[in-house]
Amino acid sequence: MTTSGGTTRKHTALPKARILIEALPWLTRHRGKTVVIKFGGNAMVDEELKAAFAQDVVFLHHAGLRPVVVHGGGPQISAQLDRHGLVSEFRAGLRVTTPEAMDVVRMVLAGQVQRELVGLLNEHGPLAVGLTGEDAHTMTAVQHRPLIDGELVDIGRVGEITGIDTGAIEALLSDGRIPVVSSIARSADDGHVYNVNADTAAAALAAALGAETLMVLTDVEGLYEDWPNSDEVISRLTATELEKLLPDLASGMVPKMEGCLHAVRNGVHTARVIDGRVQHSILLEIFTDEGIGTMVVPDEPGEL
Repeated sequence: MTTSGGTTRKHTALPKARILIEALPWLTRHRGKTVVIKFGGNAMVDEELKAAFAQDVVFLHHAGLRPVVVHGGGPQISAQLDRHGLVSEFRAGLRVTTPEAMDVVRMVLAGQVQRELVGLLNEHGPLAVGLTGEDAHTMTAVQHRPLIDGELVDIGRVGEITGIDTGAIEALLSDGRIPVVSSIARSADDGHVYNVNADTAAAALAAALGAETLMVLTDVEGLYEDWPNSDEVISRLTATELEKLLPDLASGMVPKMEGCLHAVRNGVHTARVIDGRVQHSILLEIFTDEGIGTMVVPDEPGEL
């Protein structure tokens, strides 16, 4: 378009077009691929971040990807336990879960956090369906006893995943839905329901689904190179490089990075830890050249 003076008018929307073009190769690469997203951290309690998260997931869906959301509910569980006069205690980065606390965990995850998330996604259409790891035996678990100071310690109804049945999730994906999975599982042995760390659950599901990518939202920018001496984020590392770093990580990061390690060593192409405090961090990570956060990749042949 030219003006009467013959000069070309710069359209104000041109930057948007450039952004869309930058996303094109990533859209092509990821189309039809399964992406497992662990929803957690600050993104779970901030209204604007929750809304932006839902928009990102729906965008992935309409862009031809197959998103699966796995969530925990740490802040909400702690708040509800307080209301019930139950103490929140953590050991080895995991919540000590008595039978009474497990009732609260189950209620909060399946009845509060999941319903809210499904509702946010469904503001954009009839897309999201909620289920728990109990449903259709999607996740099976046994009691997990962490090793603390050289001893296996009983921390209650905390589960370690022993099996994944992806049938229900695959059926939902084939029907064009967005599965939203609460991280609780039932034992095939004692019949108890267990609280499963959501990072661990997301990684196990990603591996079982043969996902292209596992994305873990957290409250930091990524994995820091030399925390607390430096705030430099490691942008990319291999499975072996991550394994060497694990013993020195802060306890809160261990389940996330162990999950990333499990995922890429079991068929997932990339695992990413990204800052859930940044609006639209999922889109920034998947569809831009720079990306954000830390990406873990499988070892190259010969590195093992």
